[in-house]
Amino acid sequence: MTGVVVDPDNPSRVWAGVEIDGVFRSLDGGDTWTHLETGLYDPDIHAVTIAATQPKRIYASTAREMFVSDDLGDTWQPLSIKEKWPLPYARGIMVKADDPGVLFAGCGETTTGEKGHVLRTTDFGATWEVLPLPTQPNATVWGLATHPANANRIVAFSLFGEVYVTEDAGASWRKIAREFGEIRAAVWVPN
Repeated sequence: MTGVVVDPDNPSRVWAGVEIDGVFRSLDGGDTWTHLETGLYDPDIHAVTIAATQPKRIYASTAREMFVSDDLGDTWQPLSIKEKWPLPYARGIMVKADDPGVLFAGCGETTTGEKGHVLRTTDFGATWEVLPLPTQPNATVWGLATHPANANRIVAFSLFGEVYVTEDAGASWRKIAREFGEIRAAVWVPN
């Protein structure tokens, strides 16, 4: 499993992304699951996230595309990131906690890659911008984390242990001094 999201307004609704097997949805808190396939032509799911729009928007990233659903996952449409992103490999995604139209994504050349980027859209994925990191990441930007307590603080990390932090929703970033081995997930927990 590469990601799990719970509907913040209805905890019985859960979506799970499974690498090489697509997106699954539960409407009963995980007791039963439905495989969601209509329009989701790439089952290599790397991340899933939810935007608290009306209706809810579900995003799923795959190796070469990002998909969006406005009907709880019944149908999916591609965002055509190949034409919009500088590197083709999509990985982590997250919605800004206080603005459902703002989505952040990590990308790279391949699974490991030798460089990566953090991208941001402020229009639900129609257009994207590369955000200014202080150094070129040493690998694909694997994931991101934020928290509603401070929606402007975002943590992004490369697969090979570099961590970047912004306090202003991506306008400027700092790289933390400590580097780790592989990082596969992160969570930002306020004090």
